[in-house]
Amino acid sequence: MRRALPLLPLLALAACAIGPSLDERLATYIGRSELELVSSLGVPTRSYETGGQKFLQYEENRTVAVPGGFIGGPWGPWGPYSRGFYGGFSTTAYAPVQCDVTFALREGRVASYVYRGQGCA
Repeated sequence: MRRALPLLPLLALAACAIGPSLDERLATYIGRSELELVSSLGVPTRSYETGGQKFLQYEENRTVAVPGGFIGGPWGPWGPYSRGFYGGFSTTAYAPVQCDVTFALREGRVASYVYRGQGCA
């Protein structure tokens, strides 16, 4: 049983593992046709054609809650100034985040992609 104890923290970390990154998910579209892309992601927000290339842009806009933090005295939450008018919890704020993904298509197939925005994850 003693040998199993050092593995417990590793198993706990493995249980918290997250899925593939945004790059890994978007890379699966490279080489796919425009039809496959639109069938999978839906109709793009906008498109543009120039120089024999077509660009399809997808936008995601959402609002996230940013929890407030503790506002306490100089010695932390248990200091002499941490209660009453000097301390407490601030309110939750809401912030808009956006992620734009643009796919470049050549000859009807996804050749590359680029994304930008603070909401890309």
